[in-house]
Amino acid sequence: MFARGRREWLARALLGGASLPLLLRSALAAGKGSGLLKAAGEVLVNGSAAKAGAAVRPGDSVVTAPRSTAVIVIGRDAFLLRGGSELLTAGSNAAIASLRLVTGKLLSVFGHGPRLITTPTATIGIRGTGIYIEAGAERTYVCTCYGVVDLQASDMPEAKETVRTTHHDAPRYIYAHGDMPIQMIEPAPVVNHTDAELIMLEALVGRRPPFLDSGLDYKQRY
Repeated sequence: MFARGRREWLARALLGGASLPLLLRSALAAGKGSGLLKAAGEVLVNGSAAKAGAAVRPGDSVVTAPRSTAVIVIGRDAFLLRGGSELLTAGSNAAIASLRLVTGKLLSVFGHGPRLITTPTATIGIRGTGIYIEAGAERTYVCTCYGVVDLQASDMPEAKETVRTTHHDAPRYIYAHGDMPIQMIEPAPVVNHTDAELIMLEALVGRRPPFLDSGLDYKQRY
């Protein structure tokens, strides 16, 4: 369980705690640990129904039914997997090396060291980052919430971009096919994820997102 000081800080940081959805507040209440910390609705791990407390290790798959949600911690990385998603993990021991988001929506925070995320249309190189991804057959949405990522279009490897951000500064769409003239990577709006969710995920692995110490208005919700 979190120490009282950390709980009090979280309550102040997250608008008094009252604005947090029940799932996120219950994930914080679960305290430290790894695996499937919280599940709302139907969640499958390696094809079998799973509840909070189930182990999730590198090499496992996690699938959420529509309108379901999973909060997962593996090593120094934490994830919020939204409904209608399929996530494949790879790595060794308790460390994630790569992820494949087959479909759906994933908010992630990562510890130090490189990671690789693939979707049907994109390859994303991670360098200690908070990132939100929506994966579809024709388009991937990527918001680098903070940190550095290397983006590359799967069907056109020469279409690539390195993104450095501090606070949702440069979201991108990455397409399966570009229009003429070909534009495989283009700017996008900030959608469907919140600073409160990022704070929650970082807290689960004992960290604070960097924007909390930057003077930025982290209370803004996206």
